[in-house]
Amino acid sequence: MAIDYSIAKMRNPINENDPMKWYAFLQYRGTLDIKEIAEHIASHGCVYDKADIQAILTKLVDCSKELMLEGYRLKLGDLGKMFLTCSSVGASTSENFTSENIRSLNVKFQSSDEFEDLLRKAVFNNVASRKGQEAVKAAEKAGETTVNLRDGNDNLSGD
Repeated sequence: MAIDYSIAKMRNPINENDPMKWYAFLQYRGTLDIKEIAEHIASHGCVYDKADIQAILTKLVDCSKELMLEGYRLKLGDLGKMFLTCSSVGASTSENFTSENIRSLNVKFQSSDEFEDLLRKAVFNNVASRKGQEAVKAAEKAGETTVNLRDGNDNLSGD
């Protein structure tokens, strides 16, 4: 199994005066929900059935929210760690800073060492961009034999 990617020509977001360059974008096959993940785990010879696994994963989500809101970081074995970070508006003095300055909570995930060598193990497959794939499908439906993949600026269309 390979990871599909396509490329698109983009400006450097840090310095927009730099010349445009080509960058990779992963093309996901889809999104799996807890039910589908449970089915997949059960298909690997697990002693628990799909319903039990789904219930456990659902409880993991519920309990993770509860525990992080109580101030805990969660270590999920070889998967990694989950924890909260916050964004806040600065105050001129510590006395002026209150919880009202906190604007958002973000869930962060830090993978374990088990995932550190994913790049070395990964196999990549260069595929057409989503726009390119859609253009080909539309041309096929219309009975056309050519497809224009260039935008108005004579650049290849990307995602």
